[in-house]
Amino acid sequence: MTLIKSISGIRGTIGGRAGDGLSPLDTVKFVSAYGQWIINRSDVKKAKVVVGRDARISGEMVSNVVIGTLMGMGIDVVNIGLATTPTTEIAVPAENAQGGIILTASHNPKQWNALKLLNEKGEFLSGEEGSLILKLAEKEDFTYADVDDLGTVTERNDYLDIHIKQILDLPLVDVEAIKNANFKVAVDAVNSVGGIAIPAMLKALGVKDIIELYCEPNGVFPHNPEPLPEHLTEISKIVKDRGADLGFVVDPDVDRLAIINEDGTMFGEEYTLVAIADYILQNKKGNTVSNLSSSRALKDVTLNYGCEYFAAAVGEVNVVQSMKENNAVIGGEGNGGIIYPDLHYGRDSLVGVALFLSHLAKTKIKCSDLRSRFPEYVIAKKKMQLTPEINVDQLLDSVKAKFSDKKLIDIDGVKIEYEHGWVHLRKSNTEPIIRIYAESRDMKSADQLADQIVNEIKSLL
Repeated sequence: MTLIKSISGIRGTIGGRAGDGLSPLDTVKFVSAYGQWIINRSDVKKAKVVVGRDARISGEMVSNVVIGTLMGMGIDVVNIGLATTPTTEIAVPAENAQGGIILTASHNPKQWNALKLLNEKGEFLSGEEGSLILKLAEKEDFTYADVDDLGTVTERNDYLDIHIKQILDLPLVDVEAIKNANFKVAVDAVNSVGGIAIPAMLKALGVKDIIELYCEPNGVFPHNPEPLPEHLTEISKIVKDRGADLGFVVDPDVDRLAIINEDGTMFGEEYTLVAIADYILQNKKGNTVSNLSSSRALKDVTLNYGCEYFAAAVGEVNVVQSMKENNAVIGGEGNGGIIYPDLHYGRDSLVGVALFLSHLAKTKIKCSDLRSRFPEYVIAKKKMQLTPEINVDQLLDSVKAKFSDKKLIDIDGVKIEYEHGWVHLRKSNTEPIIRIYAESRDMKSADQLADQIVNEIKSLL
């Protein structure tokens, strides 16, 4: 069993002894710490927190524990039930709430769940805020409300409709062009909340021909829920065999968007952001941001429009901070995460669908032809298991010394820049591993760059 405590939230497996996973006891402790943090920083008479969840099997159980704990802290709860991560993020400021909790382990398998914590803006907490909550939990430094001051619960089931309406109202979402294109779209929602949200979004955009694959929100994932090519063979075949114009694939909480071309090939998760940035920059010049492990293609496209690109440390909160600092018009992560600040500062597959279809409808070309317009890069992704005796910081310092003749970026691990590629190695926030990403013009070159670093790490160890 596994319990991972990080600034981005609390993630763990369900079952086993307390402290070994995300047990009800652990859930109470961390939610209580979050509730105390909310109360400490709030100037309202009674704090309010929005709670939403994905469709995984443990969701109802965890939700009941979370809501009961918040009530026990004297906090009112707005329970929006089954909801995507971006929908929950939008609900927080709409409710004038002081925070939000999303119950989702994102792309992790079904035995996992997590508490993702939001501030009053519906955005993820900063590192300092997350650390403070972990300290409150460790010290069990929280106080529950007297019986007359317990929190109440309000049920809301209309926030998906509100979310979709906000997207339809965006100037760059061209509903008329999408309707006229008569797209046939396949959707794989891995039996989570995307099965509700993505078809609803498509129908609102005027898409009439929708092929729904695994859109029943029962939490029984039919394949690995991370939207990577090796997990998407079924929808790829369906798109090609049934003559769809494209396919959309989302992860269980719908903050990552992968696209399938009409011929069944992958558009590429890295290129979801690239394509949408291309559309935004055609219509609104401005800066872009992605994290250090994302494709160089976004930088190339941005420079092509005479705009400036900025790289952020890995993690949505870091990308958002950089976007705000640099007044970016679009940003995100190479895992298919789109952050469109005209809507909100959070990864959002629903707005990604709307903007991508607007782009495709206006260009009037095939999905694969749109993909071919962008610079070709390939990323090799490898990882190495960490053992307790490994000093990661010392290891990264040794790598920096070894490659001191190259351009290095060390705001998050170490990124080594080459003329035609890069290598980025960093410790994972969610697993006991070192991630090694390498990008080049072809897979052979990318693999060689990654293997060079893997071998170097092995020799250092």
